[in-house]
Amino acid sequence: MNPIDKAARIATGVYLAPLLIVGQLFGSTLQEQNKATAKRAFEEILSHGRFDLAEQLYANDFVNHGLHSNASLEIYWTARGTNTGTGNGLPATGKKAELAGITIWRIVDGKIKEEWSAFDQLSMMKQLGLLPADK
Repeated sequence: MNPIDKAARIATGVYLAPLLIVGQLFGSTLQEQNKATAKRAFEEILSHGRFDLAEQLYANDFVNHGLHSNASLEIYWTARGTNTGTGNGLPATGKKAELAGITIWRIVDGKIKEEWSAFDQLSMMKQLGLLPADK
């Protein structure tokens, strides 16, 4: 290899190495920030009913896509609670239920912009006494 090519490779390596390190650190930091946003949404808003925080964590143009969309990132969750009030077209039953599901969020600039969720609705309906249990 001639000296000019060798110098060019060394210069390129010296230039790119810090960019790669900064990129990895930034990516890791961004990933940690997104995890913190997701954790706050689950814990503070969904678990503790702090709906006043929604504007801090959800984008103004937030979209919930429903069950029939494709996505690539996963957050698996388990929810437990007692059905004490009406909501989503379901009557209050006073019964406890536990269900598992997955919520996929696209987070942009620290705010949840899009959501895809799916959970075991059949099991929930049976636990709440809204459908007959298996025999």
